[in-house]
Amino acid sequence: MSVLYVPYHLDEHQPDLNVPLPDGVPVAEFAVELPGEDVWSRLGRLYDAVAATVERTVRAGERPVVVSGDCTVSIGMAAGLQRAGLDPSIVWIDAHGDLQTLETTTSGYLGGMALRFLLGYRPRDVADRLALRPPPEDRVLLVDARDLDPPEAGYLASSGVTRSSLDEVTPETLPPGPLLLNLDLDVLDPSRLPGLRYPAAGGPDVPALLRAVRVVLDSGRLAALNLACTWHPGRDDPGGVREHLVATILAGLRD
Repeated sequence: MSVLYVPYHLDEHQPDLNVPLPDGVPVAEFAVELPGEDVWSRLGRLYDAVAATVERTVRAGERPVVVSGDCTVSIGMAAGLQRAGLDPSIVWIDAHGDLQTLETTTSGYLGGMALRFLLGYRPRDVADRLALRPPPEDRVLLVDARDLDPPEAGYLASSGVTRSSLDEVTPETLPPGPLLLNLDLDVLDPSRLPGLRYPAAGGPDVPALLRAVRVVLDSGRLAALNLACTWHPGRDDPGGVREHLVATILAGLRD
């Protein structure tokens, strides 16, 4: 197993993200020249490069494992899996829904729209640049998402996206086919993982998260993983929680 390290938050390169990648795992750090164009061109170039790397990895008979600074990288990963001939379903573990739109957001934060873009929102901005085919809503499992804004809750009420808690993740609740797992570590309660960009109170502990991840791994259908390390760059990890999490999840991929 090797790791593609993508230290970006949206189109911002973050060389000081301080992800504790374990010893003994080959790591290729990703860097893309992003010209000073509009944000969609910059993001499109970044995600297209990620897609190309994911496609090469799959065609080489390996499983893409990405460690990144946010969830939007999964958009490029989905495109890369499709280019390699796979039709992935999505398991999205996150404290947030990531289902906002430019029309409903109050913050304008594009990271809060990551899953919505993956599902085909405003295709000219993202999906069309990657030749991405949005997955059917009924092949998307949104896990936790305890911090939803009213527009996101309204969307989920009328969509085919399935929602569950971490404890409800079982082999039977996983969507069919190969799985792209997007795991945002902010799903943890902020008391367990300090320094998160967008902490959401009332979250699970580390064992609960690792149990749900184990269900996905044990399915034998994991096609790719994006481990989104959504903490502020430059922050220390005095309790070693980050190191334990990253090492345990990556070790599970090698079992």
